[in-house]
Amino acid sequence: MKVLVTGTEGYLGCLLGADLLRHGHDVVGVDTGYYRQGWLYPGVDATPLTLAKDIRHLEVADLEGVDAIVHMAELSNDPLGQLSPTVTYDINHQGSVRLARLAKQAGVGRFVYMSSCSVYGVADGEVDETSPVNPQTAYAECKVMVERDLTAMADDSFSPTFLRNATAFGASPRMRFDIVLNNLSGLACTTGRIVMTSDGSPWRPLAHALDIGQAIRLALEAPRDVVHGEVFNVGDSDQNYRVREVAEIVADTFPGCEVSFGPSGGDNRSYRVAFEKIANKLPGFACQWDAGSGARQLRDVFTSIDLDTETFEGRGHTRLRQLQHLIDTCQLDSDLFWRKP
Repeated sequence: MKVLVTGTEGYLGCLLGADLLRHGHDVVGVDTGYYRQGWLYPGVDATPLTLAKDIRHLEVADLEGVDAIVHMAELSNDPLGQLSPTVTYDINHQGSVRLARLAKQAGVGRFVYMSSCSVYGVADGEVDETSPVNPQTAYAECKVMVERDLTAMADDSFSPTFLRNATAFGASPRMRFDIVLNNLSGLACTTGRIVMTSDGSPWRPLAHALDIGQAIRLALEAPRDVVHGEVFNVGDSDQNYRVREVAEIVADTFPGCEVSFGPSGGDNRSYRVAFEKIANKLPGFACQWDAGSGARQLRDVFTSIDLDTETFEGRGHTRLRQLQHLIDTCQLDSDLFWRKP
């Protein structure tokens, strides 16, 4: 299968590209290059040929001969989305829908869209794919709108699948330290302390980056009728954690690390997610990692590269800092397009 993956130079994308190549797929990447400098360690054995292009500039000709698209190249987390909500909607909603329309025009049969469990926002009890969505941020609102608009496009020739991923964690050569378990592990390694500014009571589902990649590959390879127009929460029902639990797991993994908690925080997002559907309906899917094994993996990687504070806090591995740097240095314009020299 010829697969075009957007965001191949990102945290998940560099792992996914290598995995798809390893399983015999013909992979082409697209990435605008915002985070190109954020390479932490040499952890993949192959990378796909990647077109340096903003998804908003892609044309039908770029998609000809492609069997499937995996789309993950969006502004990638809630604080980044709030930096400029207008541009977030332009890229994450309008840009994604435009790409899907081009794909349909080019005859691309499958479109796997990387959504997020953050669409549930604030929820009482456990939520599943049939539960009402309650997005709290521009990032999550865009996910909901893309799901809605691509669902309306589905027909006999165009088959979208929506993967609502749990919060990712785990080691990647294109490392991110702005997601919860990775951030806490970096703090534990470089400072020996985790000082929570909240009580850590909100619930979050977690999924390892490699398990998310597994879900994507299996969705591409599954019979069309299994995944056509379907929404799958990606994760494991045993991996819903309170944030304080994640902090305690990390502290126990890094020798000598101390952890403390603050008062109830202002972030009211809290959701526990059911993942039975993906386990039962997507052939072969099962998570291989949990928070403990992920923290141990990070500890081993950090030890092998002697992770220091400068690297951990540097902009190369924190999306918001890197993007702000590119804006402040006038490398990007106000719409987040690259300025020509």
